[in-house]
Amino acid sequence: MSANPRTTRKHRAARRILASAAGLATLGALVAAMPASGAEEGDRAGGDARHTSKPSRTVDVQLLSFNDLHGNLEPPAGSAGTVNETQPDGTVKAIPAGGVEHLATSLRKARQGERYSVTAAGGDMIGASPLMSGLFHDEPTIEALNKLDLDVSAVGNHEFDEGATELARMQNGGCHPVEGCFEKGKEFPGADFPYLAANVTNEKTGKPILKPYTVWKKKGVKIGFIGVTLEGTPNIVTENGIKGLKFHDEIETVNKYAKELDRRGVKSIVALIHEGGSPASSSYNYDCDSPGAGDGISGPIVDIAKGITPKVDALVTGHTHQAYVCTVPDPAGKPRMVTSASSYGKLYTDTTLTYDRRTQDIVRTGVKSANHIVVRDQEQAKIWAPDMTSLIGRWNALAAPIASKPQGFISADINGRGSTAPEKPLGDLIADAQLEGLAPADKGGAQIAFMNPGGIRSDLVFKASGSEGDGVVTYGEAFTVQPFTNMMNVVDLTGAQLVTALQQQVSGANEASPKILQVSKGFTYTLDLTKTGAARIDVSSVKLNGVALDPAKTYRVAMNEFLAGGGDGFPVLKEHKNKLVGASDLDVFNAYLAKNSSAAAPITPPAADRITVVK
Repeated sequence: MSANPRTTRKHRAARRILASAAGLATLGALVAAMPASGAEEGDRAGGDARHTSKPSRTVDVQLLSFNDLHGNLEPPAGSAGTVNETQPDGTVKAIPAGGVEHLATSLRKARQGERYSVTAAGGDMIGASPLMSGLFHDEPTIEALNKLDLDVSAVGNHEFDEGATELARMQNGGCHPVEGCFEKGKEFPGADFPYLAANVTNEKTGKPILKPYTVWKKKGVKIGFIGVTLEGTPNIVTENGIKGLKFHDEIETVNKYAKELDRRGVKSIVALIHEGGSPASSSYNYDCDSPGAGDGISGPIVDIAKGITPKVDALVTGHTHQAYVCTVPDPAGKPRMVTSASSYGKLYTDTTLTYDRRTQDIVRTGVKSANHIVVRDQEQAKIWAPDMTSLIGRWNALAAPIASKPQGFISADINGRGSTAPEKPLGDLIADAQLEGLAPADKGGAQIAFMNPGGIRSDLVFKASGSEGDGVVTYGEAFTVQPFTNMMNVVDLTGAQLVTALQQQVSGANEASPKILQVSKGFTYTLDLTKTGAARIDVSSVKLNGVALDPAKTYRVAMNEFLAGGGDGFPVLKEHKNKLVGASDLDVFNAYLAKNSSAAAPITPPAADRITVVK
């Protein structure tokens, strides 16, 4: 059976539906070569046996969605590549999932027999990507998303990792301004789908840098999509990434454009919001509405959902990498669907929107939604996604000379992204590498190293990913763990400032969702989760090599440039003095692996016993 994917960009562009407000100014080249506005979406393959020749008043529109792909075209490794599923007997099973071949298979199968089907994404499609995509500035991922028939995506914070000009290139195409075209005779075509950035404006003009919304149309059915990223994006992206941009409140922005869509006669509206929440259970099949609507989820998306106008019929969210299908009451008190499909292409959400032809609105009581595992079935992928298999093979061949180089050896899995504990074994290893690399006087004289947990993008997995052999860490695997290539900084901070930094992990911007810094050997303290806010840090327990931290003393601290700039909600770290810039975090990590491991003496997983956690 053939999936019959569309074969040419020209043919696909003729089917696209990208209607939007005209005349919006953009940064640089953003406005050039945007997909055409007002074209109508073509039929998906197959017909709908449920529809008769006489049109009914309502039709069901299938909304397929996913979020936070982060360029994971190949199945993610280790525990970061599994989905938790609660079994009938109450036990929880970790199921391997993800990989763009399998995501394409799942989506193409789901569309079969659906007369009306639209596919949307909740942001962070690119950025923090494994080597196969990241090495080529995520051109492979955009190509894959085009082949997936993605109709629309919100921008996420990681879409800004390389700045607005590079985001413009992702939308419009063209070869990289420094590295040129990666494949001989081929120019990067850009995204077939529109990236929406309703709440991101040019500081000088005040205009959105990308389309704020788009309208999907098919056979008299029309649905508006508004896309926003979290207002706090500047706190979690490097300064260069958000230069010249302003990020606005999610609620105010969505409500503004929902009103505009309504005036244009678009009554059915979906908001794509790159901000999320945390369900009470890590299992994707958890009943989020038990015991009551919204009771099973917490975090920023709850208040956002409660503030967004009832004109919006459903919310597709992301950012927290969690899986949930919940109803949260809108300002009128009526339940409204809020969904998120984990991350890395491990899940997709299938939502049924019942569209009333007469009112041109969604019948909210008829909205149904569920998350589905992207099961790794290579035999099915051969049938449904040979184009994705070919894409992966092509880009892997280009990356192979760099990706396959051995860097070091490990004796077992060292969990990072896949660990749910505040202190992660891989976090300790990275911090130790930074301390050792920057401790020499001529390298900065570091006494302590801090690593932000969000910068750890994967696990180190013992099982070989290719032909290198079990336990070998390749350059590609190390890159996947730390893909940002942040430069290391060594700075002066007082003991009092260090304590404040620890308190900022669990207070202020990070109180609702703590960000626990990973610390180097010799640095210890107690984290008391029975308390709230800054009180969670037992100040008297903070020690360096067994000696209490002196508030007035100056310490040399190593960290990446993102943290040193106050990123991830640590403004006190910007108050540093005497900065010395060192090698990149990836180079420091690889140097540590090479120096401290061999086939005969591999690195063992750290004990993760530096932070004493009281629950």
